[in-house]
Amino acid sequence: MMNRILLFLFSFLLIQPVFSQDSSEVALDTTEAISAIEEVDSSATKRVYKFDIKEDIGPPVWRKMQKAFEEAEEWNADLILLHMNTYGGMVLHADSMRTKILNCKIPVWVFIDNNAASAGALISIACDSIYMRKGGNIGAATVVNQEGEQMPDKYQSYMRSTMRSTAEAQGRNPDIAEAMVDASLYVEGVSDSGKVITFTASEAITHGFCEGMHETVDEVLKSNGYPVYEQKTYTVTGLETFIGWMVNPAISGILIMIIIGGIYFELQSPGIGFPLAASITAALLYFTPLYLEGLAENWEVILFMAGIVLLGVEVFVIPGFGVAGVAGIALVMSSLILALVGNVGLDFEMTLETDIINAFLTVLLATVGGFFGSIYLAKRFLATSMMSSMVLSSVQNKTDGFVGVPEESRLIGKSGLASTILRPSGKVEIDGDTFDATALSGYIDEGEAIVVVKYETAQLFVRKA
Repeated sequence: MMNRILLFLFSFLLIQPVFSQDSSEVALDTTEAISAIEEVDSSATKRVYKFDIKEDIGPPVWRKMQKAFEEAEEWNADLILLHMNTYGGMVLHADSMRTKILNCKIPVWVFIDNNAASAGALISIACDSIYMRKGGNIGAATVVNQEGEQMPDKYQSYMRSTMRSTAEAQGRNPDIAEAMVDASLYVEGVSDSGKVITFTASEAITHGFCEGMHETVDEVLKSNGYPVYEQKTYTVTGLETFIGWMVNPAISGILIMIIIGGIYFELQSPGIGFPLAASITAALLYFTPLYLEGLAENWEVILFMAGIVLLGVEVFVIPGFGVAGVAGIALVMSSLILALVGNVGLDFEMTLETDIINAFLTVLLATVGGFFGSIYLAKRFLATSMMSSMVLSSVQNKTDGFVGVPEESRLIGKSGLASTILRPSGKVEIDGDTFDATALSGYIDEGEAIVVVKYETAQLFVRKA
C-alpha cells in the first residue's frame, strides 16, 4: 500500500506541470512519468513460494502440494515455483497435481533441476512457464509398472489424452505432448515413429516446451521479471515425516501382524486385556497415516470395523463358527488390502494390477505371521516366571491317596431350571446353585425345566425335562 501511495504522488508531481505546456510536451512528460512509475514498480519486492518435488510422485507429494498451495495463497504469493527432479510415479496423483496447477489463481512456474520424466512431465507441462537446467530432460511419459514393463493400452490412452489436453490448456503443441507417451506417433520434424519423445533443455526450448535455460532458482527468477523477491519454501513437519515413515510397506506389514495376532490372542484368553489394546492401537496406526495420505477411505475403515463386529458376534453370541465369522474375516482382510491401494471408491480403472497384488501379498503374509507369532508368544508367555507363579504346578497322584471325583458328576439325573438361554451353552440352576451347562440337543429357553443327562469333559449336559 505504501508503494502505491508513493507511486501516485511521484506521478502527480511529474504530470502536474504539463497543464501549462503544449500537447506535445504533455505527451512527452506523460510517457516519462509512466516509464518512471514502471521502473519503480518493477523494483518492488515480489513474493515467491517454492515447493520442491524431488521424489516419486505419489500420495505424500500430493498431500504436501495441497498444503503448499494453501500456504502460498494465505501468504499472498505472487508466484509459485516448483523445483523439480523426479523420474515419475503414480498417474492418479500426477493427474490430481496437474489439475491443481491448472486451476491455481497464482502463476505456477517449474524449474527442472535434472529430470521431469513420466508423471513429472505431465506436471511440468501444466505449469505456466517451464525452465530447465543445462543437461535436464523432460518427457518419456509412457505408463509402466514397477518392473518397467509397459502397461496395457487403456492406461496409455488415458495418459495420452491427459498430456494432450494439458498441453492445449497451456498453449503447447499437443501432438508433441501425446508423442511423449506413445512411441507409435510421428511428429514431423520432431520425432520418428517408434521413439517416445524426451527433450533435452535446448530441444525443449526449440519446440516450445521450455521458456529458458538457467542454473539456479535465483537465476530463473532474476532473469524473468523478479529482480527483487522474498522467498518462502515449504518445509516438511515432524508429523509429515512420521506419516511418511508409517506408510512404508514394511511398517504396514508389522502393524497388520499385531492387529491379527492381538485379535487371535484375545479370542483365546478370557476377558479383555493387553492383546486387544495392542490390536486397537496397531489398527489406529495402520489406518490413520493411510487415511491422511489419501489411500484409505472412510468406507474402507468402516469395512474393518464391521468385520470386527461380526467376529465379536460370532464368538460371543452365535455358537460355533459360521457365516458371521467368515464374513467378518473377509471384511477385515478386504479393508486391510484396499487401504494399501490407491483406488477411488469402487473405481479401480487407474489402479495398477501390481499394486493390488502387492497389497494382497503384504496382508496375507502379515496375517500368517501374526497368527503363528501369537501362538509362539503365547507359549513363551506362559513359560515365564511371572506366569509360573500364577499357575498351580503341584501334582496330586493317585498313589498318594488322591482321587479326582468331580462334584458335578453327582448331579446326573437331577432336575433344575435354565438360568439363561442355552444355545447350546449357558447356565442352569440346581438346588440353589448355578452351573455352566450345555444343551444336549437344540436350544433351551430361560426358565425352562431341565434334567442333567451326563457329565463329560468337565461339562454338564442337560435336556428339557
